[in-house]
Amino acid sequence: MGSFKCSVFILVLHLLEGTVSKSLIQLNNNGYEGIVIAIDPNVPEDETLIQQIKDMVTQASPYLFEATERRFYFKKVAILIPEKWKTKPEYVRPKLETYKNADVLVAEPTAPGNDEPYTEQMGNCGEKGERIHFTPDFLAGKKLAQYGPQGRVFVHEWAHLRWGVYDEYNNNQKFYFSNGKRQAVRCSADITGKNVIKKCQGGSCVTKSCKLDKVTGLYEEGCEFIPHGLQTVKASIMFAQSIDSVVEFCTEKNHNKEAPNLQNQKCNLRSTWEVISDSEDFKKTTPMTTQPPTPTFSLLQIGQRIVCLVLDKSGSMANGDRLNRLNQAGKLFLLQTVEQGSWVGMVTFDSVAHVQSELIQINSDVERNALTRSLPTVAAGGTSICSGLRSAFAVIRKKYSTDGSEIVLLTDGEDNTISSCFNEVKQSGAIIHTVALGPSAARELEELSKMTGGLQTYASDQAQNNGLIDAFGALSSGNGADSQRSIQLESKGLTLQNNQWMNGTVLVDSTVGKDTLFLITWTKQPPKILLWDPSKKKQDGFVVDANTKMAYLQIPGTAKVGIWSYSLQASSQTLTLTVTSRPSSATVPPITVTSKINKNTGKFPSAMTVYAKIHQGASPILRATVTAIIESVNGKTVTLELLDNGAGADATKDDGVYSRYFTAYNANGRYSVKVWALGGINAASQRLIPQQNGAMYIPGWIENGEVNWNPPRPEINKDDPQSKQVCFSRTSSGGSFVASGVPQAPIPDLFPPCQITDLKAKIHGYKFINLTWTAPGDDYDHGRAHKYIIRISANILDLRDKFNDSIQVNTSDLIPKEANSEEVFVFTPENITFENGTDLFIAVQAVDKANLKSEISNIARVSLFIPPEIPPEIPSPSLPCPEINVNSTIPGLHILKIMWKWLGELQLSVALG
Repeated sequence: MGSFKCSVFILVLHLLEGTVSKSLIQLNNNGYEGIVIAIDPNVPEDETLIQQIKDMVTQASPYLFEATERRFYFKKVAILIPEKWKTKPEYVRPKLETYKNADVLVAEPTAPGNDEPYTEQMGNCGEKGERIHFTPDFLAGKKLAQYGPQGRVFVHEWAHLRWGVYDEYNNNQKFYFSNGKRQAVRCSADITGKNVIKKCQGGSCVTKSCKLDKVTGLYEEGCEFIPHGLQTVKASIMFAQSIDSVVEFCTEKNHNKEAPNLQNQKCNLRSTWEVISDSEDFKKTTPMTTQPPTPTFSLLQIGQRIVCLVLDKSGSMANGDRLNRLNQAGKLFLLQTVEQGSWVGMVTFDSVAHVQSELIQINSDVERNALTRSLPTVAAGGTSICSGLRSAFAVIRKKYSTDGSEIVLLTDGEDNTISSCFNEVKQSGAIIHTVALGPSAARELEELSKMTGGLQTYASDQAQNNGLIDAFGALSSGNGADSQRSIQLESKGLTLQNNQWMNGTVLVDSTVGKDTLFLITWTKQPPKILLWDPSKKKQDGFVVDANTKMAYLQIPGTAKVGIWSYSLQASSQTLTLTVTSRPSSATVPPITVTSKINKNTGKFPSAMTVYAKIHQGASPILRATVTAIIESVNGKTVTLELLDNGAGADATKDDGVYSRYFTAYNANGRYSVKVWALGGINAASQRLIPQQNGAMYIPGWIENGEVNWNPPRPEINKDDPQSKQVCFSRTSSGGSFVASGVPQAPIPDLFPPCQITDLKAKIHGYKFINLTWTAPGDDYDHGRAHKYIIRISANILDLRDKFNDSIQVNTSDLIPKEANSEEVFVFTPENITFENGTDLFIAVQAVDKANLKSEISNIARVSLFIPPEIPPEIPSPSLPCPEINVNSTIPGLHILKIMWKWLGELQLSVALG
């Protein structure tokens, strides 16, 4: 199996817009509590939807309980109701529950009728998923024939979300060979059905048996496996929970290990129950001896945003221009980031706390400007973080409950008393976002954001990296509608000398442009500022704040779509440029970079995985150029190109999630992450989403021997504006993580090549096997591996469990390419029987120059099919056309006699031929 497993040390960092989205789910005495199901703000008000959600969970709980051998059930669920829906006495304000940490989202479909339930999964087998997606029509029971009862589907999706298992069907390959026999991809293999195809012409459709493809030997394209409605098989839920008899997950005994599906590919041929049994949930529970109670529900309605800034003004804030940078970032937040209608207060602290502003509702620029005047201008004194937090709680409680309120806490200093207010923080129900400024910020600071589900960020003293402004720019509401969201289009910095110029462009796409703000900062003297819109018209009117060393320009109305150009000139100082905007339409979703940090601490040698998820609504943005900048505590930066290629760190190709491993540690301490995303002529918003991880769409059922077809999936409209090319630019703070255990330089090579996850095999000429895969690197997916080991076997389990004993292929001529390149290797099987009907299994292992080995790749298979020879056709002799006397005296009679005679001769000819 190899001397080193990548998965042992992988610490996954989900980097997507800079927000930390942490599920509130807890397992308490076999019952799941803290489940958050959110109704999207764009869903029209419909109270029956709330009851449908309750019904789904209530039906799912006993199904989950029996499917997990009496181990788990649904105990407490919170339903988030949109702010625009009518208020009711039973609706209460949320505490830590937000749209960003919701486990289930109920939203309108991406295309009419596309009600497929699915779960976002970015990580490896056994890792928790991101979020379950349902539509109102699905919850209303309008898709029962296609997916089965809603409660059963919820359990299927829950297994994706909670235990990181995968589907046991395959929409891209529905049939395969096993020992020369054609099999439908299913689990267990005992599920019965028919292989048929639906042929339609002129509005009339017939069901036919599937023909064979002469090349592959499998069934023709369009052939479907239609299950019998009546079955006795109990497994598996991850194949088709819609079958009435299915009430279990596949186990090691009945799992179909040969089926080419994601569960086998991602989970090393293990059954779903084996993966579930390895989970932390399973290890800390025992089966219950009594029946579980029915789930309970709390109804939470989103309210106005309430946020209090808690800002450090201690003496250390005078170092490195920190106080001034705080003012610059604070003004961006107050002037642009925080949404209209929000309530904002401000507290500063040194050894004690000072209330700078009680809660003020932001209705216009008047309130925004008043708050900016409350930002601290003098730094002095010690550091008492708890004093600042307690004062903020008091400010909020003068007007509202602290439940669901937010606190933005910035500090640069040490404070060894911070743990003294942890209990107060937990009881407050407030969400705390932490901003660590500089290398000496309190070590326990991140505990506050961790326990409350807040955003965790870090900004170094390197002003050109613009980290502090990025951190405050990421603090948009976790519950606001997309149309109100502040989106960062650009964030750049540069140190200039001798009247140098900082030139560049910013792309304003059609999905944004409202409330567009250009913000420029400097460290010494105001620079020369030139800005032109897409029509080359020079823009004037920058508001210059000499004290704070910043200038900004708010573009009136909606900014023109296209390329905006800027030129900034200065000497011997650092300049930064930040551009933010809001969506231009309330109905067309903007292109966004969403975010999640899965784990934010790690011990060397752990490879971090950086993910950038780029979507327009629920549609992924493909073929964008995505770069991550990772800055360590000592100010050094590493640039990573993130890829959506389905290899290495990237779980799924073309799903709009761009990924890459990070191994280039250089110091212990905090690291910040920032992402640039650029969409050019090749980028596109893709409405036709590739196979999701979700319940299978059943094409039909066999009832009383007849095939009853379900309606086909809705066609994707190719003229839909969201399916076309998109040009855009975005930047995003990805939060921060803390590294420890990093040794002094030179840092030893402890990182192996990453596992190959996209190995594919095809047969050519009934003799050669063609392999393709994406090259791993020397260190995970960086650099170049030293060599490959390829082994084959006729037994799939022998190859998995006894890889080193399997037959090795000669790879002496195979020189690894640079990471993320396509590898192609052709070989002829030797020392193994390879004849018609043979199944052959292949796996690859990469080795680096330090002899560290990757995990064994996914196992590819080929099945040799040699079509039977078809004897040549012998042409029948042509028959002469009978003579017809068209002048017969009895019209038609003579012609009829001749036709009967001719038909008789034809029958005789065919019989003899």
